[in-house]
Amino acid sequence: MSDYLVNLGANPTARSMVKRLGLPLPMPQKLVRGRGPLAARPLDGQTLWYGGVPDGVAEPALAQAVLGAGAEVALFAGDRATWQGPAEAWGRRVRELVAAPADGRPHHLLFDATGIETIAGLDALHAFFHPVVRQLARNGRVVVVGRPAEEAPSAAAAAARRGLPGFVRSLATELGAKGSTVNLLTVELGAEDRLAGPLRFLLSPRAAYITGQQLDVDAAAEGAPVHSPEAFVRPLEGKVALVTGAARGIGRKTAERLAEEGARVVCLDRPDDSAALASLAQAIGGEVLACDVTAADAPARIAAFCRDTTGGVDIVVHNAGVTRDKTLGRMDAARWGLVLGVNLDAILRIQDALDDGVLNDGGRIVLLSSVGGIAGNPGQTNYALTKAALIGWAAHRAPALAARGITVNAVAPGFIETRMTAAMPAATREVARRLSALSQGGQPVDIAEGVVFFASPGALGVTGRVLRICGQNFVGA
Repeated sequence: MSDYLVNLGANPTARSMVKRLGLPLPMPQKLVRGRGPLAARPLDGQTLWYGGVPDGVAEPALAQAVLGAGAEVALFAGDRATWQGPAEAWGRRVRELVAAPADGRPHHLLFDATGIETIAGLDALHAFFHPVVRQLARNGRVVVVGRPAEEAPSAAAAAARRGLPGFVRSLATELGAKGSTVNLLTVELGAEDRLAGPLRFLLSPRAAYITGQQLDVDAAAEGAPVHSPEAFVRPLEGKVALVTGAARGIGRKTAERLAEEGARVVCLDRPDDSAALASLAQAIGGEVLACDVTAADAPARIAAFCRDTTGGVDIVVHNAGVTRDKTLGRMDAARWGLVLGVNLDAILRIQDALDDGVLNDGGRIVLLSSVGGIAGNPGQTNYALTKAALIGWAAHRAPALAARGITVNAVAPGFIETRMTAAMPAATREVARRLSALSQGGQPVDIAEGVVFFASPGALGVTGRVLRICGQNFVGA
């Protein structure tokens, strides 16, 4: 990231001068991101402190997930017997603590709130987090696990459950300066065995730019959940992925990460980008498909290519998109129509063609939405409309495809460091970077990691959802 303020802050003389003037000088914590392919035990050598309330039903699944991921666990609550079996199976250590050791620096804090059904029960959040939260290591991870408010048995229970997102978002803003993240997992009754994938993801460096978010886990999509640590290694082996807009930026990084996890990637972009497309495909051992997604015959061509060349497709990433910004009063029909054509109409037409015998059962559909589609932006009525529409489309299509084990989800990036943002005025760019709890822009790899998660077997329990990867951007929070 080329950042004038950060570079200025690294200069001792300049920093001293700014400090004497009493001016703020943002110095965002450098985020620790994952490198290379996924590991069987991403939490190996890291400590996790666990708390919870009585009557929570997620504890056995949480124990299996974090111990299988390699964490060393300290219990502030819970049933030791529940943790002991998985600990012995995975060769991990579990200890019980009455109070936090003064020199303790946990990498992760995990709280099971699935047993909270009253307003008084919310006091357990303060009782656990208050003594330990300031000891969390830099780039730490906090995950709270709760129940969907929609399933609550009473108004009081619904209120208590609905309070958890507010708690998580506020704590995320408090810990962001340290590069730490705070997220909420809600789990439907009976879907606890699908928690492992989402929990491993949110606790890992792969989710470095995801904070203040809620991810819902349910049993809607048919399929067998994965639990073994080895099942998370190269989880896309033998799968075929189609990535549109793959030649550059987020699309290119996504194609690279999918290939790194074992997928054979069909790289699609405009014929004008054929050289960059060919270079990418050669580097990752993928296929080249030069095609204008707005062409009348594009859906048929794409479906035929995937059917004839790769025998079908398992993962579809709709990444291609454009912007043509103008305030609505100054926006001509051509700008309006182009954005709707590329960002929405083409996606729906292509997906309809793929659904007809090309997308395999157990497949994954991932749509690139945007924080702009959630919050809106001046001059982007066309763009925001399309990105919001994709969220609605995903929510509607997910139930229809669930019986085939297919999931449909959207990723909503915030400010990501790309060629597009590099062209912004410097002052606008600096401000945009600071409009998040993590006080910095994201990287294309942050979006790619979210796509890889949604594309993996471990995301079976998440469908019809939108995940913001924005560092908890304060716009549209």
